[in-house]
Amino acid sequence: MPEHHDTQHIAATASLRSLIQLRHGARELTGFPSFRARRVTQGGHRSRFRGRGMDFDEVRVYQPGDDVRTIDWRVTARTQTPHTKIFSEERERPVLVICDLRGPMFFGSQRLKSVVACEISAALAWAGIAANDRAGGLIFGQQGHIDVKARRSHHAVLKYIHALHNFSCKLLELQAEHYTLADILAEARRFLLPGSTLFIVSDFYDLDQSCHRSLFELARHGNINLCHVFDPLEKQLPPPARYAVTDGQRQMILDTHDARVRSRFANTYEQRYRELRTLSEQLRSGLISFDCSEDVMPALKRAFGKRHSRNRR
Repeated sequence: MPEHHDTQHIAATASLRSLIQLRHGARELTGFPSFRARRVTQGGHRSRFRGRGMDFDEVRVYQPGDDVRTIDWRVTARTQTPHTKIFSEERERPVLVICDLRGPMFFGSQRLKSVVACEISAALAWAGIAANDRAGGLIFGQQGHIDVKARRSHHAVLKYIHALHNFSCKLLELQAEHYTLADILAEARRFLLPGSTLFIVSDFYDLDQSCHRSLFELARHGNINLCHVFDPLEKQLPPPARYAVTDGQRQMILDTHDARVRSRFANTYEQRYRELRTLSEQLRSGLISFDCSEDVMPALKRAFGKRHSRNRR
């Protein structure tokens, strides 16, 4: 395949120019992210940040890692169990975007999931800057990953976007898989800043119990949003016929005439999605689904536009 240039865009990779142009649409995400109040001077939003601040919020049982200076000695003496005071503090919430660009994302009947994931991630990073917060994130490919420290700077977003483009191009090279989703979430725990708004952009194909544990740990320190990327072919097999399919190395014939096979296929997708939806409810996180046959901005506007819903589903 010839060397890639943005002026001769290969549909299998994310266009650098398109990712940069998403900054214009991201400005319309006026409810991004949605919190209780706004103050531009210290970041765009009031958060219920668990830390030392101006306003007392509640008392709860002391947890490892809590600041010992916030221990409520009166409640501790009365209950004989260590308790700590929790405060509401107004401050910025760094926006961190984790983009999954592993091998399974290199699939699509109309547009590749990897390209759509890059567009979602770029738009979210731009929206973070537009909300006057710091923005950065992590990108995971088949053989490596990169982290871009969250900064209130267009240069940080551009660095992140260039990395999205580069990792997208690397998917053209067939390589053995190195990371699992559990590995990605474990790395995110080391990268996450307390009080962050975290977006995880993936198809979540290998979501398992170890992922659940990491997500609950992440939810203790930040506000999680799951961005589920799917292709229409993953929900339902194409019309009854015989199709030649390939993974880039092997080729086989897929026969979609059998009604039982079609039903099992659809049920498998629905079961996976129900698991993801239930998990998001338990995490009290946002869940936004992105159909690869559609543009990403309408889905983002439904979630974060002027009339955004608190339940982002």
